[in-house]
Amino acid sequence: MATIYFDLDGTLTDPKPGITRSIQHALQRLDLAVPAEDELTWCIGPPLHASLKRLTGSDELADRALLLYRERFSEIGLFENEAYAGIVDTLATLAATTPRMFVATSKPAVYATRIVEHFGLKPYFERVFGSELDGTRVDKRDLLRYALDEAKVDASSAIMIGDRSHDVIGARSHGMTAIGVLYGYGSEAELRDAGAHHICAAHAELLGHCLA
Repeated sequence: MATIYFDLDGTLTDPKPGITRSIQHALQRLDLAVPAEDELTWCIGPPLHASLKRLTGSDELADRALLLYRERFSEIGLFENEAYAGIVDTLATLAATTPRMFVATSKPAVYATRIVEHFGLKPYFERVFGSELDGTRVDKRDLLRYALDEAKVDASSAIMIGDRSHDVIGARSHGMTAIGVLYGYGSEAELRDAGAHHICAAHAELLGHCLA
């Protein structure tokens, strides 16, 4: 059976309130325009600093915004989040036949680990791979290279499951099978254009591809 890597935000859990409200907090503290939550969903998934730079207009402001974001996110936003309906059953089904499963997220590992534990998902995963607070491994290609090497996994026998183009591009850059899910924050066009091998609208489809 293949080794499976799961993205976190938009794939295992829906982090919209925590992420968008923490971004709003940062922008408000910087006296910048504050978009509505629904206008910030494009920030869910990609590396956050790049999104903040787009919102603030400069690296310097993005640096300050990131610190203000973490000020709220580390205490409040972290748990303004919920596991997707059906994901626990999907993980349990996969765990019965899949020897190894991991989380691979651009989110800092220190936050990702707490989220996975909080929502009771830790038993299904051998390890949670994430970025560092200084931005190391925030690029999904770097993260997956590290995650494959650390777990001593052959990329050709591994699957990456995620909801954004970054997940697909990262997987394909290493020869992994890339599966996109549509219940998160990426569109079918985004996933298809990035080169997803399979695109799934529901958990049943996801299981079908993983267990094939």
